[in-house]
Amino acid sequence: MAHSAAQDVFPVIPGDTDYRIFSQDYGSIPGLDIIFLLGGYYYHTSYDTVDRLLPGSIQARGDNLYSTVKAFVESSKLKNAHERESLNFSDEYNDERAVFFDYLTWFMIFYSRRIAVVLHSIPFIIFLIMPFFSRLLNSGLYCCFATFYDFAKGMILHATGILLAIIFPVIFSILRLLFSSYGMNWFANPFLAFMMFTPVSLIGLLVPRIVFCVFPLSQDVSVLKSSKEALSDEARFWGAFGFYASLTLVYLVAGLSGGFLTFFTSASMLLAWISFHLSIKFYGHQSVRSTVFYVIPLIPCLTYSVYFGGFLVQFFIERMGMMGSLPPPYGYYIPDIVVAAIVGFVTGWCVGPLISICSNWLARSSILQFLLQLGVIALALSSQFFPYGTDAPKRVVFQHTFRTADGNQVVDSSYDFAVADSNSLLFLFKYAPEVAKELHIGPDFSFETAKTSNKRTFMVLFPVPFLFSRSLKFPARSDEVLKRYSHFPHLYTNKPQTTSSDGSRRVYLELSVGSLEEVWVAVLNITGPLSSWSFADNTVPVPETAEGGPPSYICRLSGASHENWTFWLEASNSGDLRVDVAVLDQVLVDKAKKLKRLFPPWADVTAYSSFMSSYVF
Repeated sequence: MAHSAAQDVFPVIPGDTDYRIFSQDYGSIPGLDIIFLLGGYYYHTSYDTVDRLLPGSIQARGDNLYSTVKAFVESSKLKNAHERESLNFSDEYNDERAVFFDYLTWFMIFYSRRIAVVLHSIPFIIFLIMPFFSRLLNSGLYCCFATFYDFAKGMILHATGILLAIIFPVIFSILRLLFSSYGMNWFANPFLAFMMFTPVSLIGLLVPRIVFCVFPLSQDVSVLKSSKEALSDEARFWGAFGFYASLTLVYLVAGLSGGFLTFFTSASMLLAWISFHLSIKFYGHQSVRSTVFYVIPLIPCLTYSVYFGGFLVQFFIERMGMMGSLPPPYGYYIPDIVVAAIVGFVTGWCVGPLISICSNWLARSSILQFLLQLGVIALALSSQFFPYGTDAPKRVVFQHTFRTADGNQVVDSSYDFAVADSNSLLFLFKYAPEVAKELHIGPDFSFETAKTSNKRTFMVLFPVPFLFSRSLKFPARSDEVLKRYSHFPHLYTNKPQTTSSDGSRRVYLELSVGSLEEVWVAVLNITGPLSSWSFADNTVPVPETAEGGPPSYICRLSGASHENWTFWLEASNSGDLRVDVAVLDQVLVDKAKKLKRLFPPWADVTAYSSFMSSYVF
């Protein structure tokens, strides 16, 4: 699946790739950013094994990379000046974003930004001239403006229906959580999201038709010699058409590349209207056959919308398991609200083109009752489904924290836990009774009585700790680690500090990771008047802040565990530089291993040891 629209939505989605470093942080280097849409359930978990790869996905990635490298090699930008001149290539670089998409992976459609400017403007131009084209010769200028006014009212009603198609599922999801002991029932069961939210979304989409069963026409029916039903359907259709044409134009003006989605919809609606207009001459305006003739030209568009929309919903559902544990009181509702809104948006997008003509059939009381009953049944069934499973595990972070001093003492030891979604640690311990028993958690356990861990405790995972809230701390013994390791990570000065004429001073340091066995990363958190350092071409990054603490500068170090890191820090004045060090060791002591094994299979536990120490220079 290839879509230029992905370039519009990808920066908004929680997540990132290494491509950003080359495309944004260190120059505008062209390239191809490839992600797997599906399989996010076990991405970066212990369940991410070779047998879970989608068949053909690696081959597809290889084909894409081969085509990309081939295109780069054959590009005129890589030819020398003589070759470019002989082949009449221009030296001007055009970085305009082209429009491209595939249709059901069958074929690819690609056109340049210049063509898109012309092509994507046509639907809106048609919407503007249609009232004058259909009325000017027969009914005069006043009737033309009255017709345009009706079309504008139809567009407002259609936009209201799309908005209500999103709002109704959101309200429904909030009400459901008020009577449920946990959220995200749909996480391991995506069909529940469609069952719960699609019927309610359809009701919201039909509300404008139900409320305005008689369209408020501004046109004079007697002058036009046409039935009120025909004029109403015309106004509703062109209003919906104008809505999608306007969105296409907005995409174009904003410089985005996803306008082909609404352009395809408006172009298909235009063909459907022509088919419908011809069929009513033979079968009548209210005939089922005429409605069928309207639907048939829309089938390719609707098929594409369902195909793309289904992937979009599934993609967001999988990402909800790693979007973070948002702080209360609203964080608990956010994932359900997001999924409900996405399902409502996709439902409005897929069914919206049908509403203008088919709503007189869909807005019947029997159908509305059926949709409402279906939503209530789905609501009742959802409580019977557990949110997680081995194919959709809950992400749990288990950190065995050791606070050390002088490189050979353990000042404090604790088990720190965090989760990466809205179902809190209380949910985890409730449905993992063996873990709760091992941690001596009683039935009256709550966040008010428990010891919490702040984001700085998980500093070694930076920037992941920004996803955590209401993390918990439990006491742990340190005798095992004292027997295993003779030396712990330690930071010390390896030569005297120097002071320059402007008052800045430079501190020379060396970091030893001690006798740790499997070091993955070391993180430095520096606070104080830092003006320069020996890392990253002496460029200090933008400071980070967490939980109201002072601005700090973060540096991640990786390398072989037997090597010491030597570096210098420069302070702009005589103020203290505080350096907090956290080193991640992938080795767990036996007691921590036992605790990890007690977690149920539906919880994927990322477990490690973190050695933390603080220094002032």
